Amino acid sequence: MNKPIIFVGPSLDVQKARKIFDADYRPPAKKGDLIGLLSESKDADSMIVGLIDGLFLQDYPPTPIEVYQLVRKRNTLVLGAASIGALRAVELERFGMIGIGKIFELFKLRKFTADDEVAVTFNEETQHLQSEAMIDIRYNLLIAFKKGVIDENARRTTAKVAKSMYFPDRNYADIINETQRRFPHLSASMNFLQSFIAKNRRSLKEKDAVRLITHAKMKYESKSTV
Repeated sequence: MNKPIIFVGPSLDVQKARKIFDADYRPPAKKGDLIGLLSESKDADSMIVGLIDGLFLQDYPPTPIEVYQLVRKRNTLVLGAASIGALRAVELERFGMIGIGKIFELFKLRKFTADDEVAVTFNEETQHLQSEAMIDIRYNLLIAFKKGVIDENARRTTAKVAKSMYFPDRNYADIINETQRRFPHLSASMNFLQSFIAKNRRSLKEKDAVRLITHAKMKYESKSTV
């Protein structure tokens, strides 16, 4: 059985991913990448595909119909998490795609519905982030609130400011500066938040990407020992 093919980039560094499982890692998926996998194996071959990251701004992402065609391929397991993978898993779960992680659950429950919650911009060569995902901004604001760094009003207000920004422009420095500009009474809270983020920034997308890779490893190892 061939190694699982996993499309990942900014959500999780590939070197970190390899420490979990030595899969066939590929750059964030664009339109046509998943349909192309249909020609990479014969019907009799078993295949595990993990969709985590895809292109949003730089190119078109994999469409639901092309992911559907892969999901319906015999002996093929398609997993989705964290970013475009979570969105497609919500759309295609009833056809057999498996969604993994908190972000998938949030979209499935329709707590969020907009693609810009997971969209980011990044350097295509290094995969380094150039903006922050709205879902991760919310996650870090919630952590800061729970740790007493900011209060509920500051959390909600900062989230609203971030959401009002075009997704490629979302970064913590600009979000904090814009919140201070619009709401001067929150300046002290924003200073606390800035210090907190600098040392404690976390990523829900990264956590979900790790979950998908761990699940792919488990499925691969179970099939390989049969």
